[in-house]
Amino acid sequence: MTVYLHSLSTALPPHCLSQSDVRERASVIFGDKYPQFGRLSKTFETAGIDKRYSVVPIDWFSEDHGWADRNAAFIVGAKAMFIDAAQLALANAGWEGSDVDCVVTVCSTGIATPTLDAQVFSEMGFREDIMRVPLFGLGCAGGVSGLSVAQSIASGKPSAKVLLVLIETCSVSFRADRLQKADIIATVLFGDGSAAACISSVAPTTGKVVSLGQGHQKMWPDTLGIMGWDVDENGFGVVFDRSIPSFVTQEFAAATEGALKAANLNHAQIDRYVCHPGGAKVVDAIEGALHLDQGSLVAERDTLRAVGNMSAPTVMFVMKSVIEAGTTGQMMACALGPGFTASFLPFHVSANAA
Repeated sequence: MTVYLHSLSTALPPHCLSQSDVRERASVIFGDKYPQFGRLSKTFETAGIDKRYSVVPIDWFSEDHGWADRNAAFIVGAKAMFIDAAQLALANAGWEGSDVDCVVTVCSTGIATPTLDAQVFSEMGFREDIMRVPLFGLGCAGGVSGLSVAQSIASGKPSAKVLLVLIETCSVSFRADRLQKADIIATVLFGDGSAAACISSVAPTTGKVVSLGQGHQKMWPDTLGIMGWDVDENGFGVVFDRSIPSFVTQEFAAATEGALKAANLNHAQIDRYVCHPGGAKVVDAIEGALHLDQGSLVAERDTLRAVGNMSAPTVMFVMKSVIEAGTTGQMMACALGPGFTASFLPFHVSANAA
């Protein structure tokens, strides 16, 4: 059964942090107690990021935080972004909250029980019999993996309206106490954001026709230490191995070939790869691995420059940019995340519906 994307929206939290301001604040916080900061701080200039957005103001990062206040900031910020992104997606699709049969919520940067979809139940106007599917721990692969899960649900439930919401508040996991290189790199790269999509097996009658194929994943054994969270009494601590770009160079082409084969496609049939821009070096490595022209992943670099790496929602920002630019044809969404995992989803964009 063919599944269609009826709308795709994005939303950002209120606090815009320029890269220069983040670097200055990080210098104050790390400078005197982390001798390597001076050398690592050059990464702020080479990361390809001009600004990013945060659910908390920049002064928040100069204070000490434990689990309680980190997660409180997450709940407030994530709920607001859920509502902003989801309501816009529904409006663009011509749906109401009460029309939604299933909501898939992807988030790896905070804990909410009841889950975020329940926290915003009244504001969204969801029905009492809505199916809720919260997904945690997918990290940067969450955008493509979440889209794959939503596609599978819509495919198995004819005419069902599925709402996908992706939210990350990477900022509240900022750590100044561990003094690890990964924490500096996370400070350079990560921001907060959200995206939402309306998905159904009923074809849209207006606008571009975006059909979603079946998702595919590749997980490598013995790679748990490449990306994820360490958990301690103060909160989440980022695991972000320096080997990621070289790993992409060595492994991503074969993983992509497996995804293409599963979708009965080949590299020559792909008009556009739509990639999660984990960082400037990762984007370079993807282009090299897939034998793309260097610099061709323009939307990925533009997204990274404008909002940073927001983890799961980021690839949806890229996808939205590519579709709105008028690009049509066969595409493949792809992202890398904890596991270590590559997640893929083929999709096709046609001209306006008849």
